[in-house]
Amino acid sequence: MLCLLVGMLLAGGAVAEKSSRIMTSWGENLDKENVWNVYPRPIMERGEWMNLNGEWNYAVTSLQSNMPEKYEGEILVPFAIESQLSGVERRLSENDALWYQRNFTVPSSWKSRRVLLHFGAVDWQADVWVNGVKVGRHTGGYTPFSFDITAALRKGENSLEVRVVDTTDKGYQPRGKQVSNPGGIWYTPVSGIWQTVWLEPVAETHIGDLRILPNIDTNTLTVEVCKSVACPDITAEVKVYDAGKLVARGSSVNNAAVEVSMPEDVKLWTPDAPFLYDLQVTISRNGKILDKVESYAAMRKFSTRRDADGIVRMQLNNEDLFQFGTLDQGWWPDGLYTAPSYEALVYDIDKTKEWGFNMIRKHVKVEPAVWYTHCDRVGMIVWQDMPSGDNCYPWQNRQYFKGAEEVRSAASEANFRKEWREIMDYLYSYPSIAVWVPFNEAWGQFKTVEITEWTKNYDPSRMVNSASGGNFFACGDVLDLHNYPAPEMYLYDATRANVLGEYGGIGYVVEGHIWEPDRNWGYIQYNSVDAVTNEYVKYGEMLLEYIKRGFTAAIYTQTTDVEVEVNGIMTYDRKVVKMHEDRIRDINRRICNSLAK
Repeated sequence: MLCLLVGMLLAGGAVAEKSSRIMTSWGENLDKENVWNVYPRPIMERGEWMNLNGEWNYAVTSLQSNMPEKYEGEILVPFAIESQLSGVERRLSENDALWYQRNFTVPSSWKSRRVLLHFGAVDWQADVWVNGVKVGRHTGGYTPFSFDITAALRKGENSLEVRVVDTTDKGYQPRGKQVSNPGGIWYTPVSGIWQTVWLEPVAETHIGDLRILPNIDTNTLTVEVCKSVACPDITAEVKVYDAGKLVARGSSVNNAAVEVSMPEDVKLWTPDAPFLYDLQVTISRNGKILDKVESYAAMRKFSTRRDADGIVRMQLNNEDLFQFGTLDQGWWPDGLYTAPSYEALVYDIDKTKEWGFNMIRKHVKVEPAVWYTHCDRVGMIVWQDMPSGDNCYPWQNRQYFKGAEEVRSAASEANFRKEWREIMDYLYSYPSIAVWVPFNEAWGQFKTVEITEWTKNYDPSRMVNSASGGNFFACGDVLDLHNYPAPEMYLYDATRANVLGEYGGIGYVVEGHIWEPDRNWGYIQYNSVDAVTNEYVKYGEMLLEYIKRGFTAAIYTQTTDVEVEVNGIMTYDRKVVKMHEDRIRDINRRICNSLAK
């Protein structure tokens, strides 16, 4: 969305606190005793875990204050303190510290094992204590992290305390669309715990992570089994299953990656047939299994190639495929960054698929692991943005950039690289992810060529879109244009895939389903389902003509309304679809199939 709108749109003032807001049906029917009780990491699953979501104690203090002796009330985890569903709905300033506390008891059956404390995500800096013993610190609002808390545990009840500091837009941290003064394309801040907190028992030597890489050209699957301890006498084994039948296996020693030769009749992953192989990964010593996890993988390849007309096309499995999706912000009126439930979270993906799209651009936000697993399962391609941060730099979006780029501070640059690397590490094994997007427009854009090359070298298996709609440089795999409201091709790069990274933004206010009564806006506004649908289809027909001229992917703004933005195909509360679904499904499928042979 366009930096040029910032000054105009922020003038409307901040969102009022403790207001009566719209809610989703999932939020209205939320069971506080059973909050987000789904296994949080299906790409690497063990049989035992303990969910720590639910009501915790909370307090807000000054930054200088010690751990509070008395807490102010209860907060519902994993919902941010600013959200309705947290039960608090209170802003946190850059001068505040947010404290959490709850008690837990470790099952007696875990006695002989290590105990890991997992956080899905905490925005932004988290310090953690167990029974008054500090077990660690993490910075970064978008990635999971864990601490081994075994040494701090005691028999019976244990106390867990978390301190969070979040400066939002008062610092350089990646924050996406969060600002202190929401309005227009900028939204309410999100502070504190916003994904599942959970405990897991593991062996002394256990699998810490998996890095799964398919190669359809060699028909192999490579799995790096990252262990908690690097031991040369440990054997890693990977078994591959198709509907419960063992179809391939491989093993390695000395910490080497496992390379599995896949069956000759290998099944490829596509949006229409998103086949996933089940994996069982074990580590053992002298024939004794030390740890075992369940996972999955897909055989697929994302790449680019020049077609018969000389146009660089995006390909899936070495065949041209037009990737067409929605700009997906991932915001909720009641939970802000956090969907009210798993069912709510996957609803957006399922509706996008039902409308005939084959791709989602996850816009300046990162989702819980189960979101990406659902995309893997249903065949939804994902473009993953790095959440933007620091400043919105000068923007020169209709020509290749010729000026000097802005310079971040050393601390800002180091933090960007740290968080971007952690995001790529977190999401590396999910087969649905096709494109990394380090920058959106000019939001915090710096050292574009260097960051793009670093990203590509870090993960050569995916395409890199250096700056979606941003300051353009001759680097990466993609030239990405933004244009509102209608499609337009105002630049063309014959050496890269040319995409329309944002367009549309057709606004429509549906009374009774809006965030605020008098500050709603869209790039262009209509007053009926018929009018909105007609405009959408008109843009689709225009896009089909631009595909012939060189576009190889496009993204429509956007999946849902968000706060005062009314550009969504659905309302913010997900209760109304604002277009005729059969008509948009028809044009969307024509667009997705436009390069099929």
